[in-house]
Amino acid sequence: MDISNTIKPKSDQLNADDLIAGPRDIIITAVKVTESEQPVSIHFEGDDGKPYKPCKSMRRVIVAIWGADSKAYTGRALRLFCDSKVAFGGAQVGGIRISHASHIDKAFTMALTTTRAKRSPYTVHPMEVPAAPVKTIDATGIIEATGDGAVTVKGAKKTITAKASAEIVEIAAGLIGQTCDMTMAQSGGAFEILTLKAHAADT
Repeated sequence: MDISNTIKPKSDQLNADDLIAGPRDIIITAVKVTESEQPVSIHFEGDDGKPYKPCKSMRRVIVAIWGADSKAYTGRALRLFCDSKVAFGGAQVGGIRISHASHIDKAFTMALTTTRAKRSPYTVHPMEVPAAPVKTIDATGIIEATGDGAVTVKGAKKTITAKASAEIVEIAAGLIGQTCDMTMAQSGGAFEILTLKAHAADT
């Protein structure tokens, strides 16, 4: 049994301790910039309200590889890891570092300040954007089989009855707001919904 969820720190942002179990690939959904000590918040798929707030060094890396326009970052990917050697106040406390990034053709190396008197090369390697996750949703209240050989698709403000499975998939996708796959079985003139999977919308 995976116990990594039990050691996650309570925080409003992604922390180095969240990555103790290993690196994490993130797909960016939004970037917010504020006037604060941590001015950049990178939101990503599945962040549970805990965005990645890169330190100044990693912000410099991101700008170097992708440019300064944060609007262009949506849909791009980063691989984050916990670097235990990151120091603060003379002590090694660990920090989040970027090892890979999408939308670069080859490894990118630049000089980063490691101490007040030292700069060292830092390399980011290319990666592909991970495939969009597929989530299985509960079809209850969305699709109901009826006894007349039709299937009723229910939305918040409308109820539609369709005779063909292709129509059902199309209607369900419209209600869910995502493309979806469905497997069905027909017995005694009624449809049975076996699975309904909604795909994350393309970015």
